[in-house]
Amino acid sequence: MRVEINKKEVELPEGCDNIISLLQHQEISEKGHAVAVNNYVVPRAEWASFRLESGMKVIIIRAVRGG
Repeated sequence: MRVEINKKEVELPEGCDNIISLLQHQEISEKGHAVAVNNYVVPRAEWASFRLESGMKVIIIRAVRGG
């Protein structure tokens, strides 16, 4: 399946069909990140059940501290 992650097209392997598996495949920690799919911010509690489909646009944002 092909999805766009932060404006880059990525081919995901079979079985990589939710946000948690996507983050693991991209070697991104679940902690300190927010994820939006097709302009919808997906709550962390839904990451395991949110099904990705080919053509979706995913934005992964890393939270930073500071002021």
